[in-house]
Amino acid sequence: MRILFAASEGLPFSKTGGLADVVEALPKALVEMGHEVAVVLPRYRNTKVEKTLVPSLTIPMGDTYHFTTVADGGTLNGVRYIFVDDPASFNRPALYGEKGKDYPDNAQRFALFSRAAIEIAKLIWPAHVIHCHDWQTALVPVILRSQYTADPLLRQVPVILTVHNMGYHGFFPAAVLAEIGLPQSLFTMDGLEFYGRVNYLKGGLVFADYLTTVSRKYAQEIMTEEYGHGMDGVIRTRAQRLVGILNGVDYSVWGPESDTLIAAKYSAADLSGKMVCKKDLLHEFQLPAENLNKPLIGIVSRFADQKGFDLIAEVAADLMREDLCLVALGTGEPKHEKLFTDLAKMFPGKVGVRIGYDNTLAHKIEAGADMFLMPSRYEPCGLNQIYSLRYGTVPVVRATGGLDDTIEPFAAATGKGTGFKFSSYDGASLLACIREALGAYAHPKAWRKVQANGMAKDFSWKASAAQYAKLYETAIRGRIPKAARTSN
Repeated sequence: MRILFAASEGLPFSKTGGLADVVEALPKALVEMGHEVAVVLPRYRNTKVEKTLVPSLTIPMGDTYHFTTVADGGTLNGVRYIFVDDPASFNRPALYGEKGKDYPDNAQRFALFSRAAIEIAKLIWPAHVIHCHDWQTALVPVILRSQYTADPLLRQVPVILTVHNMGYHGFFPAAVLAEIGLPQSLFTMDGLEFYGRVNYLKGGLVFADYLTTVSRKYAQEIMTEEYGHGMDGVIRTRAQRLVGILNGVDYSVWGPESDTLIAAKYSAADLSGKMVCKKDLLHEFQLPAENLNKPLIGIVSRFADQKGFDLIAEVAADLMREDLCLVALGTGEPKHEKLFTDLAKMFPGKVGVRIGYDNTLAHKIEAGADMFLMPSRYEPCGLNQIYSLRYGTVPVVRATGGLDDTIEPFAAATGKGTGFKFSSYDGASLLACIREALGAYAHPKAWRKVQANGMAKDFSWKASAAQYAKLYETAIRGRIPKAARTSN
């Protein structure tokens, strides 16, 4: 199969969250299965390209036309990369916004990108199936099914839409529809209209051939009012076309045996290098060496409400009374950045924080921390808890979405389990869970067992990629006209 990915970010070129990891790893796994894969991305600032493929691609946008460039990003791990090179839209300091505020023209930026991705599928890299991701590319199926129905090259191409996080919709004023060149007939309850505004994600949910989300549990959760973010009714109407496929990880990138970004390599058979990594991590955050024998909790995250930081704020005083240290890496909402910077100022020997994203430091935290904290309000899949398992860094998580699917509670009596988790979304439950983990850490034999259990788990992309390939085949068959299927 020829599979075209369309996404707003993807490593090694751009990243704000776990979407970028998936857009790097899943195409690579599909190539290893024998498929042809290309990835279309915006060309953001500092992204280098090899050559121009199309110097001027005509994109209709309302009453005007936009002329953008398509550039070749070369081939990595067998995956072809193609960039929509439009400096006015994408040559900016950040991907989606700055200082906690979205760029005001995000509707136009990602409508342009979606239209360009469709033209790339038609003119440059013809695909058997298009795989889109989140609201930024959710217009691809909307545009295809409303404006390319007569196109012989594209009308039989199915679109898969993966929802990585139902909390982000692409929510814009009604006037946007005319500005991006979509007919008013789409502004209905059965289309893109959502409480008087345009909702890009809703459009994708309605028009895509199949929907996927990134864990089995999250696929169930988004059909409920609690986790559906107003879309639960739409999701329930499409339940027969919804599949939960757990994200995998690329262990060639995220594994202590081969990681080139950490201070020392190690494995389940020989954990001695992990102490070297812990010492290095303390040094990175300028925390006293006396913390080497204390439990070290790590956090790598977007600083967003979703991630449970209000719970950490609620129990911070009690947490700081425990004999531990904490390091956090991330960027996002100012109130959450302030939470960690304030803790670092108040407890300079116990808390270290780095505001921003640093891939090398993320690897160092995974390798050097003893525990990894993810108290999320909701978590579609989560990747860091899976990375943590392989690094022998014991996850402490809330039982939601992919966190619930991937982490088994540890029981000292049986020696089974891979981490610690709590269910109720409140500070008391979080604190009790952390204290349970601290109690296990105080018993080296039990701690080595939970580490070993986690390091033995296999969440590689092979099984997940096979599920996606099967879904692509099903979607392609569904687009073939009935007469053609009968004749074959």
